Amino acid sequence: MQLQPPFRKIIHVDMDAFYASVEQLDNPSLRGKPIVVGGDGRRGVIAAASYEARVFGVRSAMSGTLAKKRCPQLIFLPARFDRYKEISQKIKAIFYKYTDLVEPLSLDEAYLDVTQNKKGNPSASAIAKEIRQRIFDEVKLRASAGISINKFVAKIASDINKPNGQKTINPTEVIPFLENLPINKFYGVGKVTAAKMNKNGIFFGRDIKQRSKEELTRLFGKSAEHYYHIVRGIHHSEVTPNRIRKSIAAERTFLENISSEIFMLERLNTIADELERRMLRSKTKGKTITLKIKYSDFTQQTRSKTVANFMQTKTDFMPIVKELLYQEIFKNSVRLLGISFSNLDNEKKAPVWVQLKFDF
Repeated sequence: MQLQPPFRKIIHVDMDAFYASVEQLDNPSLRGKPIVVGGDGRRGVIAAASYEARVFGVRSAMSGTLAKKRCPQLIFLPARFDRYKEISQKIKAIFYKYTDLVEPLSLDEAYLDVTQNKKGNPSASAIAKEIRQRIFDEVKLRASAGISINKFVAKIASDINKPNGQKTINPTEVIPFLENLPINKFYGVGKVTAAKMNKNGIFFGRDIKQRSKEELTRLFGKSAEHYYHIVRGIHHSEVTPNRIRKSIAAERTFLENISSEIFMLERLNTIADELERRMLRSKTKGKTITLKIKYSDFTQQTRSKTVANFMQTKTDFMPIVKELLYQEIFKNSVRLLGISFSNLDNEKKAPVWVQLKFDF
């Protein structure tokens, strides 16, 4: 099976060790040293690790305790999100010089649709190279990029030549690339799903391709159709500027497990203050409030309630949080609590973009 034009031209730009790189940019004495952002303290979690730290096996989402064991000379730094946002805005300004179809995924990565672009350049690969160079010239940070016909393949490609590199998967290369890609490299396939796939004899994209949609559905339920299509290079998700935010949340992990509902309510009051600030800052209201609970055995539970009217302030939603807290008896002590809003009042109709054919 060959993919048929017209093809979109999608770039996925991913900053290299963004938070850590910003810290090294602002403090030259940290350059060349193993540093991490976040993670300090017994229950801290690493938000970002410099490449010097990664040599020791330190990674984001790792506990600070484990990171310190792997690299005793590791330097822990507090997160400075205002600074990261400031740098991120400068990077996005560069993106918008090439296209208005920019979809930020986070402060350090974004999709760009350059099928039609402001430079009139028919080469997405050349545009990606130019963008990366401008980021370095203007912001003094390195970025990597993936270029292909859809968001899924572009995101996978951006990781291939990291750091400070790029990879283009041309239309004729997409199917062979996906067929030979190890299943754990598929974006969105986590460790648990990968292990289940391996158990069923699925190790590469080609192994998924050999399974019928019915068999995949039996094994993976609703995700089956996604797997069936992506291995065939079919992924219709468009680059959507100003993505609609689906939820706003605030949570806290505690230094000591807590079992008293009175103490939990105290913590939730503080979390609610932060959530209210985020709701007001984003000028957003919501109808569904969810209480997130992570127990000391790392199992997780959520309790939700939807109301008729939109809420935004702590005065409105805290009574519901209390109701959810006392909804049932806690089975264990608690290490994390969180509150989130969903069913927000920011839904908009997504624009439709025309697909054109260009050479890569």
